[in-house]
Amino acid sequence: MTTKRLREVMMQLPGLNLPEPSEYVAWTQLVELTAIQPGEVAELIELGWISPQKTSAEEYLFRLRDVYRIHKLMRLVNDLDMSFNSGSIVVDLLERVEELEKEVEELKRLV
Repeated sequence: MTTKRLREVMMQLPGLNLPEPSEYVAWTQLVELTAIQPGEVAELIELGWISPQKTSAEEYLFRLRDVYRIHKLMRLVNDLDMSFNSGSIVVDLLERVEELEKEVEELKRLV
């Protein structure tokens, strides 16, 4: 699911009355959008794999990018029976490959 599609889905969630599109989701929306268990979210925070922002009310806000990354992670964990640690490493490596591919494309355009 792309970040654009996530924004569209978020705007359709009941009870999510945002005055304008946001790049952040609350803990409950993160759990709804990713089907991850709250304890697993806490584990990812402890691992430092996701770094939510804290509001003045001490609530966590997660970036849409985190939702997308958790989707990838949960597919690896569920489909390939990987641990969170292993899956998070694979997702990080996949993201690095994507970054490098973009750099190669940019360099090709310059040549």
